[in-house]
Amino acid sequence: MSAFQKNMTEGSVTKHLIRFSLPFLAANLLQAFYNMADMLIVGWYGGPVGAAAVGSGGTVTILLINMISGLAVGGTVMIAQYIGAKREDDVAKTVGTMFTLYAVAAVFFTAVMLISGRSILKLLNTPSESFDETLGYLNICMGGTVFVFGYNAVSAVLRGMGDSRHPLIFVLISTVANIILDIIFVGPLDMGAAGAAWATIIAQALSFVLAVAFLRRNNFIFDFRPRSFRIDKNIALQLLKIGLPTSIQGTLVSFSFMWLTRLANDIAGIVGQTSISIAGKVNSVAILPAFAMQASVSSMAGQNLGAGKPERAKKTMFVGMGLAFAFSSVVFILVNALSEQVVTLFIGSGNTELPAEVVARCISEGSRYIRCISYDYLIASLHFCINGLAISAGQTMFSLLNASASSLLLRVPAAWILGIRLGWGLPGVGFAAPIAGLGSLTIGIIYLISGRWRVSSIKDIRAVTN
Repeated sequence: MSAFQKNMTEGSVTKHLIRFSLPFLAANLLQAFYNMADMLIVGWYGGPVGAAAVGSGGTVTILLINMISGLAVGGTVMIAQYIGAKREDDVAKTVGTMFTLYAVAAVFFTAVMLISGRSILKLLNTPSESFDETLGYLNICMGGTVFVFGYNAVSAVLRGMGDSRHPLIFVLISTVANIILDIIFVGPLDMGAAGAAWATIIAQALSFVLAVAFLRRNNFIFDFRPRSFRIDKNIALQLLKIGLPTSIQGTLVSFSFMWLTRLANDIAGIVGQTSISIAGKVNSVAILPAFAMQASVSSMAGQNLGAGKPERAKKTMFVGMGLAFAFSSVVFILVNALSEQVVTLFIGSGNTELPAEVVARCISEGSRYIRCISYDYLIASLHFCINGLAISAGQTMFSLLNASASSLLLRVPAAWILGIRLGWGLPGVGFAAPIAGLGSLTIGIIYLISGRWRVSSIKDIRAVTN
């Protein structure tokens, strides 16, 4: 067994989940924090316009990452199940195929996004006050897509092996570098949102290069040499079969939040853009306990389903629910108690041409929006873990259908009805998230009771690799 692999099919479920999820949670907190650092520092020096530019540009960047995330999920599931079934050769084939597909996708999406960035921002009705700065931030970030994809691919492979500690180390390096560069580029060099974008891609490049160098030095299963970048047709098809629904799911969720951004821009202009941008950054951190536990459940339950232990996989999900809900409850309380202070922190006292009353509205509306959306943190801690169990079995189509129903049939209509038709404004848009979350939880409970998650995709994987 590789030094990076961890057997989670035996021993205490709770201990395994905590040991796996805490480094993963810490890594994602760090990653979210350095994304927040961009907005914090730019907002502090440049006021609401700079903060809004980073927030809106980041929304489009997340869309791109979600488009390709399906391959990562597919790779994590296949690797976890192969390890549980003790199929080392298939682990190696999966890693090589996944890295190759990611490299090709990175080049393709970089070109597409650089060409279409301006049109996307126009579709979002990005306010004229922040349009140019938002476009500059977005284009620079798109230029570093290969490093973002590379880091996510390495992390997904290691998680499938049961290793969440090394991704934490790699993202810690990136976080420290990003914050230092942010302060230099945005502060003394006065580069605004563009400086934050340069800081981000340089930090991500550093983290990815160091990660590859470390893995090669420690006899990782993939050596990263050009001749090793090969695609196994059967593995690639299985990766797409498992991962494509997750990719579509992430894209649909991102589109729904981009539509909310458009709605907020229509309702309140620069105030709406600033409010929803700041709330998006806060949400990216607040939702992490649920997201980390979903990933932990999918990895651990995947190994157990591969080893023929469905009851242990189910127990993993329930333990994950308890841990995620406990973490999310603390986040919920803090966010509601400190919402106004958080928004003020992002906007800062930087130079801005906006009138004082507009800045005051940004703070007021932003804090109200955050409090409204915060109820979704508690609900997500439950339905994310059910999704994790479905993903561990390779049944990502369930996650796609669930996300499609909650995003398109609940979140989008609810935001329009509450925000526009009933005249609730931004708070109405915020309440759409917990409404959609309740829909997802209901569908998840029905799926769990059905027992379909017991049918593991390991059967299909064996069929295409034997």
